[in-house]
Amino acid sequence: MLRSMVHEFAEREVWPKAEHIDKTAEFPWDSVNRMKELGLLGVPVPQEYGGAGLGRVGYCIVVEELGWSCNSTANAYGAHASLCETPITYHGSEELKARYLPRLAKGELLGAFALTEASSGSDAAALKTTAKLEGNDWVLNGSKLFCTNGAVSDVVVVFAANDLEKGARGGITAFLVEKKYDGFTVGAKDDKMGIRGSDTTPLFFENVHVPKENVIGTVGEGFKVAMSTLDSGRCGLGAGCMGAARRCLELAGEYAMKREQFGQPIAMFQGVQFMLAEMAEMIFTGRLLAYHVARMMDAGKRVTMESAIVKTYCSEAGMRCADHAVQIHGGVGFVSEYPVQRLYRDARVTKIYEGTNEIQKMIIARELAKRFM
Repeated sequence: MLRSMVHEFAEREVWPKAEHIDKTAEFPWDSVNRMKELGLLGVPVPQEYGGAGLGRVGYCIVVEELGWSCNSTANAYGAHASLCETPITYHGSEELKARYLPRLAKGELLGAFALTEASSGSDAAALKTTAKLEGNDWVLNGSKLFCTNGAVSDVVVVFAANDLEKGARGGITAFLVEKKYDGFTVGAKDDKMGIRGSDTTPLFFENVHVPKENVIGTVGEGFKVAMSTLDSGRCGLGAGCMGAARRCLELAGEYAMKREQFGQPIAMFQGVQFMLAEMAEMIFTGRLLAYHVARMMDAGKRVTMESAIVKTYCSEAGMRCADHAVQIHGGVGFVSEYPVQRLYRDARVTKIYEGTNEIQKMIIARELAKRFM
């Protein structure tokens, strides 16, 4: 029922706006507000906190269908429903969950996640934003880069160093920071190659006072909060990639049946058939991976290695499907009026954000080493 509802919404209201969003780089407010009405912004949030309680599987369903229709919209949704709501759900105090999750689930607040800095991308533990306890407040100073929903969000999960020397081992803390706090400012929106409607900005913190009650989890354990959140996010990212890959296959297949060369549709040529077949194989495999790991997460299992596999496989497969779609379209695939070029540009970043694929392979190897020791 959830998939049917989201698919219909995506087909009727999201897909028709995707081209305009890409060309103007406008945030998809219409779609976000409609998702609010449909109750989608709280799909993974437990029912006791105002959400639908549909967990990672439910979340992946929504992201896949949004990826099938508009990657910018899927990205905005993921930053809110996964990267912001997840750390609060799994690590926040009861008071913090009761105060923020119902409003996030209803869409009264839009959320974001801020970890990356100029000097700490893949090396996330090297962050320089600091947090100093002064009375009942933590005072944050520093900056963040590439924050999805940065300018449009109301609350942001921010990671800062309470002890620069300790780093990942007790020196990083997660905070829920409201945009209205004094000293919190947003920089200019990044002009990106793809997912152009997804709002991506730097954030700046100058003596920003955050109440002690807004610490997510335990002081000094923020790096663990960040990594567990990304484990969850990577699973949804994989589902979104497969949604976009489904659209690539549909567009390529339809074009291949209509386009004729040498007296027959190009779909009759083995070279094109093999590309379409490979796309179908990768989509089938990627979807199985993503939903299997989502079920593992809902069962409370640790999925650090498995989510890294999902992220790596699905992003690579999604990129290859987009490349095949452009190739099958030939010259017109490189023309802006055909949507496959947009899907190609959107797919490229999936191999970079939420941990580059090179980092994912390091994670997989590290987890394997633990099993072999």
